[in-house]
Amino acid sequence: MKTITLGLVGVGRIGVMHATNIAALNDVLAAQDVRVELKLTDVAADHARTVAAGLGAEFFPSVEELLAAGIDGLLIATGTATHPELIKAGVDVGIPVFCEKPVGVNVEESLPILEYIREKGGTVQIGHQRRFDAGYLEAKRAYDAGELGWIHSLRAITGDMTPPPVEFLATSGGLFRDCSVHDFDILRWLTGREIVEVYSRGSNNGDPAIGAVGDVDTALAVITFDDGTVGTVAATRYNGAGHDVRLEIQGSKGSVMVGLDGQSAFRSAEAGIAFPAGTPHRTFAERFGSAYVAELQAFVELIQGTRTNPCTPEDAVAASKVADAAQESLLTGAPVRVAL
Repeated sequence: MKTITLGLVGVGRIGVMHATNIAALNDVLAAQDVRVELKLTDVAADHARTVAAGLGAEFFPSVEELLAAGIDGLLIATGTATHPELIKAGVDVGIPVFCEKPVGVNVEESLPILEYIREKGGTVQIGHQRRFDAGYLEAKRAYDAGELGWIHSLRAITGDMTPPPVEFLATSGGLFRDCSVHDFDILRWLTGREIVEVYSRGSNNGDPAIGAVGDVDTALAVITFDDGTVGTVAATRYNGAGHDVRLEIQGSKGSVMVGLDGQSAFRSAEAGIAFPAGTPHRTFAERFGSAYVAELQAFVELIQGTRTNPCTPEDAVAASKVADAAQESLLTGAPVRVAL
């Protein structure tokens, strides 16, 4: 059996999720006679040692020692500000890199990293897990097959059940950059078209501390694609009914909705309608559990050279350009053209 050794930097919430998912990934890969071994590090050494012990992984005191330990691929699950230097470190030792979105805090910071990756011939997959979700994959299949006809409108929603800590929001870049960027990415990926203009509005009716750090808790962006198609992208940090991620695609022949299932975070106001009857998802980790495992599987296959990169840094920066434009529109109150 072939062993692929992954080095993980960062064992916060999403890092622990990735580490835990490796067990599920090994179940999937067993049929391919492949297993994944995990080595990890984090600046919070005591916590990282505890995580490593619980998962049967090996702990390393530093990124440098982890990179020197003979790993086949590097997983980056640290704060956004650390992404550029860690990406460069992985590229420098000649191994494929998986990095949680985004490449950098903003597009200006990200562009030099794209150039660095190109110059070094590096391979970097960015973590936009919705590309691996069964619902989004089916919507793309239907769209590509022409089953929906021509598209007249798209409506995307991302609602977190509760906001993250204000300390995170103070450095996240804003609601559009840390949340809606997933919607911007999936809309580009699904349609194959560029978003060329954004007009956004936001509000703060929750914790005043969110506004105090320069963010909003709820926002809406009207987007225009390069062929004139229009859509909306809505986000909130206070969707108390549960974690709500949906995409409605309406076409001249048919319409589909991603995220409409028995665990959707809403109830019908119509008499006699019991759907959805299940308990709503509470977090993104629950909603996209299978997608996160599939995303890791894709990275292992990328390491082995058996598949192409499913989400390039260029893809991620293109979505970040839309998020930057949305944040600018939020501040200025005017429509903003996206820098393509």
